[in-house]
Amino acid sequence: MTTNQPPLTGIKVVDMSTMISGPLTAMMLADYGADVIKIESPGQGDLMRYLGTQKNGLTGLFHLNNRGKRSIGLNVKSKEGLEILTKLISEADVFVQNYRPGALERLGLGFEDVKKFNPGIIYVSISGYGPDGPNSHRRVYDNVIQAASGVASVQSDPGTGKPQMLRNLACDKVTSYTAMQSICAALFARERGTAQGQHIVLAMLDAAVSFLWPDAGMDATVLDDDAVRMPTLGANYNVTVLQDGYCASAAVSDVEFKGLWAALGRPELADDPRFSTAAARSQNAGELVQTMKDLSSKTKLADFLRVAEQYDLPASPVNSIADLPNDAQIKNNRVFVERTHPVMGKVREVRPAARFSDTQLRVSAPAPMRGEHSDDIAREIGFDPAALREAGAIF
Repeated sequence: MTTNQPPLTGIKVVDMSTMISGPLTAMMLADYGADVIKIESPGQGDLMRYLGTQKNGLTGLFHLNNRGKRSIGLNVKSKEGLEILTKLISEADVFVQNYRPGALERLGLGFEDVKKFNPGIIYVSISGYGPDGPNSHRRVYDNVIQAASGVASVQSDPGTGKPQMLRNLACDKVTSYTAMQSICAALFARERGTAQGQHIVLAMLDAAVSFLWPDAGMDATVLDDDAVRMPTLGANYNVTVLQDGYCASAAVSDVEFKGLWAALGRPELADDPRFSTAAARSQNAGELVQTMKDLSSKTKLADFLRVAEQYDLPASPVNSIADLPNDAQIKNNRVFVERTHPVMGKVREVRPAARFSDTQLRVSAPAPMRGEHSDDIAREIGFDPAALREAGAIF
């Protein structure tokens, strides 16, 4: 049966998180059809509203991690504000928070408290290091977890050995995708009757190490001393510097090396005894790398890519962020969506990556202004917005 309803239609989510790891999790739930209510505190609210390129007081960073949500400004330190939050959680399927361990417990809204009045809640606690242990009390950002998890070490410069950061909030986003996957699994278990509500405890450190290990940990997985040690696959990753540009290519098999030598203008090197087999290339690795560098510096990008395609050699030019909207394959896949935001004007964003045949996903509503839906949300759960504003409970 085909339907235009996204797969999480009817799921209610309360998002009491800030920055990236929690908000992106809840935004993906919104794209999948859930009704997501974002709780924002007095003062500045979510700091992401103020970081990066902005127009009319709203940043692209906030929009890209908070679209599809409704926002209520809530003072949970007031009696009325805490009552509203409790009511919202009592009616929710999912509650997402990334406060430091213990903060929600002090409000009387830890998992053990919440499950007493909402036994079916999927309660998600995201933190940097987890709820216990020697670092559990420490504040983190993405770069700190890159350092702690081994990500920065894996990125070390081959020449100097200096660790380097990914210039991308990879650990935040890996945590978000892990949380999203876990929430869907918990909802499925609840639907099947194999569980009721559950507490999902997720440390950014754990998510980052779990993401890193399947390839970067390949050598550290085999522990016996007599193991034959090899570099990790990613250790060989590098950008190919051509005469007039940059690309990435990958030759592993003999057939692919035949294509590589052809793309570099020296097809006869496929039969060179130094490079004709994997064993020979391993024994002559220094000469192999130097020969490739010498030839690359004399080869034009367009020629390299044209011949690479003829020989079925994996290769791509290095696209910049500015290049992506005009890339032919990305245009074909309709990755980007452009629309007019009521506050920010024209914006470009990406659709959810997965394409469902029946339960279609959506690029959900634009990110809300702080407290944009406070009155509507208060009314929906039976409160008088005017009285709450007078009491300082909502804004």
